[in-house]
Amino acid sequence: MSLFDLKGRVALVTGGNGGIGLGMARGLAMSGANIMIAGRKASKSKGAAEELARLGVKTAVVEVDVANDASCKAMVAETVKAFGRLDILVNNAGINNRKQPETYSPAEWREVLAINLDGAFFCSHAAYPHLKAAGGGKIINIGSMMSIFGAPFAAPYAASKGGIVQMTKVLATAWAKDNIQVNAILPGWIDTDLTKKAREVIPGLHDNVLKRTPAARWGEPNDFSGIAIFLASHASDFVTGAAIPVDGGFSVQG
Repeated sequence: MSLFDLKGRVALVTGGNGGIGLGMARGLAMSGANIMIAGRKASKSKGAAEELARLGVKTAVVEVDVANDASCKAMVAETVKAFGRLDILVNNAGINNRKQPETYSPAEWREVLAINLDGAFFCSHAAYPHLKAAGGGKIINIGSMMSIFGAPFAAPYAASKGGIVQMTKVLATAWAKDNIQVNAILPGWIDTDLTKKAREVIPGLHDNVLKRTPAARWGEPNDFSGIAIFLASHASDFVTGAAIPVDGGFSVQG
């Protein structure tokens, strides 16, 4: 069996209907995993699921509010009902709200933390017993360059993504006994709907990213297909608690 073969495995991808989430789902599907797309927009999720099904795997969709613990539990239960098991969880759902720190309201601060950090924990918590029952599994959390850098426009986002890295380490140590590997990916600047908004509100961002990135380009969602396959497969069975930049060299440029 290939180290990268995911045939018969079931992957649940939150926010998997676009951007980085869909790029990762494509990789998992190309390696044979059946995919549950979880998101807030059912029509968008159905379109993504139809695209992935053309790769020859089974797909389904489920609506979820990751900031709600009960919704996360229902999402996992629906996945297991649809496919009979759960092997891979990708915690990709997230939001941003770019402002100077002194201008956030308490509600705005809490919303970003609730979706980005609480949501990843609630989904992992709900998935744990099913991953354990399957004899092990993989959890892939999505951090950010803001997990390691600061920026004046990203207070709650950076706090949430820094928390993702620490939560990843804790879950990795707690659940290693159950053969569950937990790792994080730290995307650089990727061309998605989320970053299109950033380019509208941050002067000079596009050119600054190109100047700072050794690869001399913005990333694309499909740049995450390979890392998803690696972290979801037997190839990464001795990798856990890691935070892996996928950034074209942005984080190592002096």
